[in-house]
Amino acid sequence: MKIGVATRDWDSVSGHAGQARCWLLYDLAGHHAGETLPEPMRVELSKELLFHHFQDDGPHPLDGIEIVVAGSAGDGFIRHMQKRGAGVLLTGETDPATALARIIAGEALPDQRFDITTSLCKLRDLFSRH
Repeated sequence: MKIGVATRDWDSVSGHAGQARCWLLYDLAGHHAGETLPEPMRVELSKELLFHHFQDDGPHPLDGIEIVVAGSAGDGFIRHMQKRGAGVLLTGETDPATALARIIAGEALPDQRFDITTSLCKLRDLFSRH
């Protein structure tokens, strides 16, 4: 299983997945609960590849992930990721490794934090092509 974590600074979970430039990609194939997490691959997206702007007109560096972890995301982003074959988990957990450990252990993630951009995205998503 491949999991992508939206981050704002490589160290904390991003509050706005559609605008996140920095992503940690974890390949958990063969990983078992209790084992040390593998080192993530770092992916930095250019503006054109941000999901807020991406036109779905070609391959994307995050293709193949099955789960997205983020602090917040609009409905358009969630629908967009579902079309690309990925589920979205939103959380208030700020540490990517802790969020992943909880997912692997089958534990619930903390509720997401309030993020004003989510409200703005919901308005934008009313007119989204996704």
